[in-house]
This record gives sequence, C-alpha cells and structure tokens, in this order.
Amino acid sequence: MTESTLERGMARVRAAWGPLSTPLVAEGRDILEGLARAPTSEPWLAALVSEAPASRELHRDPDHGFVLLGHAEQAGLYRPPHDHGAAWVIYAVQHGEVEMRTYGRVEAPDGVRLVRRDVVRLRAGDVAAYLPGDIHDTRCLSETALLFRFTARDLRQEDREGRLTRYPAPAA
Repeated sequence: MTESTLERGMARVRAAWGPLSTPLVAEGRDILEGLARAPTSEPWLAALVSEAPASRELHRDPDHGFVLLGHAEQAGLYRPPHDHGAAWVIYAVQHGEVEMRTYGRVEAPDGVRLVRRDVVRLRAGDVAAYLPGDIHDTRCLSETALLFRFTARDLRQEDREGRLTRYPAPAA
C-alpha cells in the first residue's frame, strides 16, 4: 500500500526530531508545505475537506509529543493575540486565506501592551512558523479556509500548566 503525504511527512518529522533548531524548523516548514499541497484525492485530506471540522487531530507522536491538527475556519473567525507557551508552531494553509499579525510585548507603567510588528496573509500552500514566546493572532479572510497546525507539544497541556498566554484583542 502506498504511504500518504501525511504518513511520509510525520515519518520525516520523527526522523529529524531534536532540540529546536533552524534545520528542524526548515524541515517542518517543508513538510507542512507538502501537506498543504497534497492531492485532495488522498483519503485523509478528502475527509478533512469534506467534513470541515473546526479541529481534528491528524497525528500525535507518542515518543516526541508533537501534534498535527487540521482546522476548518469560516469567514471572520478571529483568534485574539496569544503565544504558544514553550511550544513552537508551524501553520500551513491548504485552501482559503488567513491573516496573521505578530506583536511585541511591551511592559508599560500601566501594564502590558502589545505593539503590532507585522501582518501577513497566508494563502494556499503558504507556511508560517512561530517560536516560543512569539505572539500572534489569526483571522480567516476567505469564505472558508483549511489550516494545518503543527505544534512541538500539546497546546492544551501548555494551557493547563499556565504557559500559554492569551491577550485582549487590540483596539482597532
């Protein structure tokens, strides 16, 4: 039986796994780009496109703890600024368009505020990586979008253990 793009990609990540490094992020970006460009005739992707779940776990590595999720999003869905705790994350867009803005955290006398650094629009095949401590938000710009989110660790656990930080939406 022929291995799917998903199976080949996760095998590549397992083979390359180690401490966070430029080569590991580059390999992860390449793998996610391949997943975003996989043929929709592959059963795993055909099901994801057809069912359009808000979130579906596609792979969880039992040895290294990395997780790959698929997210179907609708126009206007906004996820306010957040970081990913001690995890690093790679996003890829399979179809649709998503805007991601990045922020710097500034300590001010009246509390913490965010300063926007950049705005990028990700379209089909585009990939973006965020390292531990990076802050970003996301907004679905198209009618629908399908994203892949690869995380170096389980973000639910990062959240439960208080390492993930969410920030209020910035003023317009």
